[in-house]
Amino acid sequence: MSGAVGFGIIGCGVIAPWHVAGIKGSSNARLVAVCDIIPEKAEKLAAENGNPRVYTDHRKLLEDPEVQAVCVCTPSGLHAKVGIDAAQAGKHVLSEKPIDITLENIDAFIAETKKAGVNLGCIFQRRTQPLWIAVHDAVQGGKLGKMVLADAYIKYYRSQEYYDSAGWRGTWEMDGGGALMNQGVHCVDLMRWIAGPPSTIYARCDHLVRKIEVEDTAVAAITYASGAFGVLEGTTSVWNAPGHRLEFHGEKGNILLEGERIVKWETEDGEGAPELVDPQAGSASANPVDIGKEGHRRQISDFAASIVEGRQPMIPGEEARGAVEFILAIYESSRRGEPVKLPL
Repeated sequence: MSGAVGFGIIGCGVIAPWHVAGIKGSSNARLVAVCDIIPEKAEKLAAENGNPRVYTDHRKLLEDPEVQAVCVCTPSGLHAKVGIDAAQAGKHVLSEKPIDITLENIDAFIAETKKAGVNLGCIFQRRTQPLWIAVHDAVQGGKLGKMVLADAYIKYYRSQEYYDSAGWRGTWEMDGGGALMNQGVHCVDLMRWIAGPPSTIYARCDHLVRKIEVEDTAVAAITYASGAFGVLEGTTSVWNAPGHRLEFHGEKGNILLEGERIVKWETEDGEGAPELVDPQAGSASANPVDIGKEGHRRQISDFAASIVEGRQPMIPGEEARGAVEFILAIYESSRRGEPVKLPL
């Protein structure tokens, strides 16, 4: 296969413009079609981006011979369903986070893409940033020695109006969770990628402020497979929210980050933080659309390249599954009122 890979976008809501920008910014990708069950959303997105073909039924888009890959930007609880339809139509699938909201759906999604011989990837754009790559390499490379603590404090703000803006938001059926599954999943994925998978979780979750089914606040005590301990806090209900802070402490060093900024990098060997220049900026702490687009471009470009080169994308389905399992274990522990062991 040669030339730019033809992409279709299924779901023209809040995140779709980031996928459009990623496709248009990649020399190996081109936007062929967009789809939404609300015609006006699809038509508006198309009109603003060179008038690709417009569909209101994703199954019709999947019949388009110029569409080789799709970006699934629907509500989270539909990611696997739409993605399986795409795989069965012979299309490669790049899903927004989370890859879906149940392990059963995710496993079926992965199995169907393997059966169809198509690629499956998931957007976790922070993994493309030199900052987080450097932290991952330092921790996994033993720069901090034996890991002792790995903590995440994920404090964002979403108003009641945000949750009321779409019927699927804040529901178990379509959102799959709240502060963690929707907003916090990026940082949960980073913690798992950098510190390794958890082995035991003891958690408490509830909606303390917002009128929603799912949690707006969660806390968890974690034991990682490495033996390190950790704390995770997540919320979308605190005013003037400070954003996210991740901390990694080992017997030979400490790395602390606030947002996308290193505030401490100290190691026993005296090596300081690496010099990093990165065009990606922005966080989703208060405004859900305040997210840098460069990470999406990098992942979409890699996904297109993976199709042409016949290899796995940078974050395949099996890898994306881990963040969801992490969050589901937190929910399960809260429901049971006792520690939960992983894998689930």
